[in-house]
Amino acid sequence: MASYKSDFLNAVTERGFMHQCTDIDALDARASTEIIPAYIGFDCTAPSLHVGSLLPVMLLRWLQKTGHKPIVLMGGGTTKVGDPSGKDESRQLLTTEKINENMDGIKSIFSKYLTFGDGPTDAIMVNNADWLDTLQYIDFLRSYGPHFTINRMLTFDSVKLRLDREQPLTFLEFNYMILQAYDFLELSRRNDCLMQMGGSDQWGNIVNGVELGRRVDSTQLFGLTTPLMTTSSGAKMGKTAAGAVWLDGAQLSPYDFWQFWRNTEDADVGRFMRLFTELPLDEIARFESLKDAEINEAKKILANEVTKLCHGEDAAKKAAKTAQETFEGAGTSTDLPTVELPKAELESGIPAFDLLRQAGLASSNGEARRLIKGNGARLNDQVIQDETQVISLSDNNENGVIKLSAGKKRHILIRAAE
Repeated sequence: MASYKSDFLNAVTERGFMHQCTDIDALDARASTEIIPAYIGFDCTAPSLHVGSLLPVMLLRWLQKTGHKPIVLMGGGTTKVGDPSGKDESRQLLTTEKINENMDGIKSIFSKYLTFGDGPTDAIMVNNADWLDTLQYIDFLRSYGPHFTINRMLTFDSVKLRLDREQPLTFLEFNYMILQAYDFLELSRRNDCLMQMGGSDQWGNIVNGVELGRRVDSTQLFGLTTPLMTTSSGAKMGKTAAGAVWLDGAQLSPYDFWQFWRNTEDADVGRFMRLFTELPLDEIARFESLKDAEINEAKKILANEVTKLCHGEDAAKKAAKTAQETFEGAGTSTDLPTVELPKAELESGIPAFDLLRQAGLASSNGEARRLIKGNGARLNDQVIQDETQVISLSDNNENGVIKLSAGKKRHILIRAAE
């Protein structure tokens, strides 16, 4: 592995963040002698970020830990357009109010990973609506349109893959890459930003920005991308049968978040430790070499470390304790995720398949029925044999709750709401 002068490039290459970089030697020279302000953009398409966004968040954290300045760009403007990268169809267009609401939900996540302030390496947060919302269309086209050729834009993956699948690409979305390049130019001018980082699917958009800065302002800018995140079995990172793995504790409990990492595939433990924790590399190498039952202990350490960063040390300890009590102890921990249902409804009773769906352990009644038929659903640790079995308050356990399980690792407590 190449060795660099700058702590930043050494850290990101050793830990597996590096995929592509423009003029890495020039970037290394500057990063070893000066503070590099660098940004990553986050569009506001949901009320929280999910695990799929954790890689860029951690990249910004390492940027700051190695003495540089993170810029978090909130896509208040670009979310109105929609990034076509990796999509087979147009994103649903959100109202300005919904975008702002989502932005408020996302902002709080970054304070867990970055130090914000006015210092030279303190992180800052900006919103591209500040400049995109006031663009004069004709003036913008005349100033920047000549720097983009349709020929080249058609070769970028975000466009090419959509067209290859014969899926429509609207002119609105086609503009996205121009706006992203313009964002880089604006951040260069406003905040002396020198580098844009992002996932490998953003490479074309990032290079556009690097080139626009050179052509318009004669400024040397840099781009760096991370690998596409998949598990070793090829599954997309951050998705489970139960849905997205959110970073916001209000969207997904710290226990479920901890459990997601505890269920990491054996082959991914070392890689995920390097990317998503700050454990020393030699320690990670030791964990990576473990086999069989021992690797499960390494998975618990991974879950503890990632949860500690996202939700705090107390939440990580509580999640680990809950898991231990649930899987290794008597069977029910009162700290498991809880769903409250109306007392009157539970008094009259609810069919098992419907309760599984209401509890979020199945996405539909059909999925719940299949789970029961496959002996994968349990009531208070006993297999549910009949999908129409009525579950009511009479099924409360000694803790005054009903414990529902889907498989061995997903558990919910049902509690009556007064």
